[in-house]
Amino acid sequence: MPSPARSRPRLPRGRAADAALASGLFLVVGLGTLRSLIGAREEPWAVTAANWVLIAVACGALYFSSRRPVAAASVAALATAVYYVTSAYDGPLLLAVVVALFLVAAAGRLHAAVVIAALCLIGTALGTIRGNGDVNQVALFMLTGWFVAMITLGGLRHSHLARARETEERAATQERLRIARELHDVVGHHLSLINVQSTAALRRLTKDPAAGADQATEALGAVKDASREALRELRATLGVLREAGEAAPTAPAPGLGRLGELTDAAGAAGLAVTVHRTGDTGPLPVEADLAAYRIVQESLTNAARHARATRADIHLDGDGGRLTVTVTDDGRGPAADPARTGPPGSGITGMRERARALGGDLTAGPAPGGGFSVRATLPLARTTATEEPRR
Repeated sequence: MPSPARSRPRLPRGRAADAALASGLFLVVGLGTLRSLIGAREEPWAVTAANWVLIAVACGALYFSSRRPVAAASVAALATAVYYVTSAYDGPLLLAVVVALFLVAAAGRLHAAVVIAALCLIGTALGTIRGNGDVNQVALFMLTGWFVAMITLGGLRHSHLARARETEERAATQERLRIARELHDVVGHHLSLINVQSTAALRRLTKDPAAGADQATEALGAVKDASREALRELRATLGVLREAGEAAPTAPAPGLGRLGELTDAAGAAGLAVTVHRTGDTGPLPVEADLAAYRIVQESLTNAARHARATRADIHLDGDGGRLTVTVTDDGRGPAADPARTGPPGSGITGMRERARALGGDLTAGPAPGGGFSVRATLPLARTTATEEPRR
């Protein structure tokens, strides 16, 4: 059974919408001008035929309004002016000019809309001054009000669409930055561990192939586990780029519940990690849980690969309103490694951006007793009853 969303009729877009607008307007104007074809004659048939051509031109010009709004409005206004000068029936063709002015303003061409409206009003006023009894001062005033209203509404629509596009572009930019940060964290962490383990295995096999075989096998096993985990997290991260209808990723979002996996991987890379928990550290909001996990992940990556540390301590302190994450190692710190390069927004900068995105802060630098320390404070939003605790 089709869903209501699919059975709901869709409005035409693009050229189909332009054709529908021009055809609909021609139908309305034509119905209002039928008296020129029936009843007593007030003008020759040749003039009537020419005026119907002008009606078709004025309404048909709106078919090009989305691509050439100013030109379409100019043609509609000119055809309408000639029509009202030559026709004895005076149908509602002025609607074409009103709609055209709205479309010009909605396209962001306010100055052009004002100029076209002013020329139309000046021409109508001149006709009134010369004794045209069909348009008096009251009608001229009402016509001015219509023009002003249509231009104003068109300008408001243009502003609304511009704000919507800006909001959409800003959201897309933030999403791209978030995905880039996720990819950096996933790929950088696991590839760093793979690099450390493969380098160690190669060194052991080079020095003593016989004695180092067991250690090299263990290191290659850690490389296998790290690469498998990298692929799993990469699939989960790239899942947000899937199109509608594609299968959603089944892997859970990383969080502190998987902290053991990080410590095991770091231990396989030769980094002894100790975790200390104080206060209330769970369950956490999804955003804070992910940020804390990534901060710990990046800190351990820096300690294992760039700081050449052998030990790291992770302190998690929660008080219900915020979570403090501190990672301290006995290495030199990432800034001490001149071989480290990376684009802006990665590494420590990326961790700091994660904390700031949640309203927190992050500091990183040499620890008082030696080594390097990263400390992040993450505010925690209250979990609602519909949120399921993380496991």
